[in-house]
Amino acid sequence: MFRFLLLAVILTAGTAQAQTAPSASDIASYTGLHLAAHEGDVDEINRLITTGSDVDIRDLSQRTPAHVAAFASHDDALIALANGGADMNALENRVYDVLTIAAVADDPEMVSLAMELGNAPDLITSVYDGTALIAAAHLGHHDVVARLVEGGAPLDHINNLAWTALIEAVVLGNGGPDHIKTVQILVDAGADKSIGDRDGVTPLQYATSRGYAEMIEILQ
Repeated sequence: MFRFLLLAVILTAGTAQAQTAPSASDIASYTGLHLAAHEGDVDEINRLITTGSDVDIRDLSQRTPAHVAAFASHDDALIALANGGADMNALENRVYDVLTIAAVADDPEMVSLAMELGNAPDLITSVYDGTALIAAAHLGHHDVVARLVEGGAPLDHINNLAWTALIEAVVLGNGGPDHIKTVQILVDAGADKSIGDRDGVTPLQYATSRGYAEMIEILQ
């Protein structure tokens, strides 16, 4: 019973805990590096860094210019900021880093880039004490999951809901092709199929209870 109540709470609260990209009012207020990052203006980023601007300056939601560049999917801007000394492991007020922002956005190229620029794949993110891999698995972003696995993301990290990436791919997925591919990638990479939730329920048991035949075959 506990796990079903927990799932209901998560689904209800999901929107409240989700990442929040800069709003129209945030963007209208941006100046300096935040504005240049949002616009992807590499020349302006380089000029501002050269003249002494704080590369990790925060907006009202504690986003750095690197976070803003990630939300805007500006790879070149992110590179310029990293080259200028930006903290690639900085967390904004919802406890997200660049890597998890890119993972949730289903942006495989930025995911790989963020790791190349020093964003740690094992960084603990979100109010659920998760990782970028758990976030991507939850959403069925299998291309991102593959990049994160290749980059060394921890396969069996357990968040504060007592769920791994593999459990989330089953519990919070829809049993469709994207989540099936996610489960396959995780299993092939060596994710521990035996890890259960707080009640000891395993990914296979969850898949069985939902009638997810393809996942059952992978998890058996």
